[in-house]
Amino acid sequence: MAKQNTVFKDAFNRCVRLLEQSETLPSEPELGTLLGVSRTTVRAILTRLEEIGLLTWEKRQKIVLRKPVAADYFPNEETDSLSEIIERSFMRRILAGGAEPGMQINELELAREIGAGTTSVREFLIRFSRFGLIEKRPNSHWILKGFTREFALELTEVREMFELRSAASFASLPDNHPAWAELEALEAVHRDILADIDNRYREFSELDERFHLMVQKASKNRFIIDFYDIIAIVFHYHYQWNKTDARRRNARALEEHLAYIGALRSRDPAQIEHACRQHLKSARETLLQSIN
Repeated sequence: MAKQNTVFKDAFNRCVRLLEQSETLPSEPELGTLLGVSRTTVRAILTRLEEIGLLTWEKRQKIVLRKPVAADYFPNEETDSLSEIIERSFMRRILAGGAEPGMQINELELAREIGAGTTSVREFLIRFSRFGLIEKRPNSHWILKGFTREFALELTEVREMFELRSAASFASLPDNHPAWAELEALEAVHRDILADIDNRYREFSELDERFHLMVQKASKNRFIIDFYDIIAIVFHYHYQWNKTDARRRNARALEEHLAYIGALRSRDPAQIEHACRQHLKSARETLLQSIN
């Protein structure tokens, strides 16, 4: 996947989210600053918005024609960074093998499967290995060491400290911050899945990852955001390891997310802390049940 294409698609999706909240767009220089892209990319975004009928654009005049719909966005997998693509492929391989201790991971095979260079895959595995969950072996092989109860308890303690801080920071974001539009869009996805929970409960794992990453980013703390890698692996993919009563468990988590989202939108610190603690307590319980 070309880096430029990924940057364009990610910035385009963020621009579409802006149209969910506002009927106008700022000037090209302001839009470039807001999205963190060049003026050339801004013009490419405006051209595509016009092509799909979201707005008309002529020089400085931009007229929004309609509200965005889901089909206007590029799929998430087309906007992911290379590291996100490697992580997803790594986790799919682990899940396919049952996530059992002793499972072998071959970095050459993983790189070939993704279509990425072995250096990028090796860098990801080395970074992930610092948590002690995988171990390097000779000849480009790695061993999955497994997850213990002690490891999970230590992780939950740190996660709760970080997320409480991030959730409090989220409430302080300005009204025009793109995170509020993203929160609204995620709320709609939660409600859609709940409305068809019997058929869509398996979609919760990836939605869970997206929601909590959005909250963590509000902290603007590089260490908290970096730590989220291991959070995503252990807390979010465990919904796929333990399939026992998955429908009921995921429905409950979706309801807790909606309460959490409502608390964030209220900006009330007490409500936010209560909803955050309640959800993280449930997540800790289900994680420990999946390990026992």
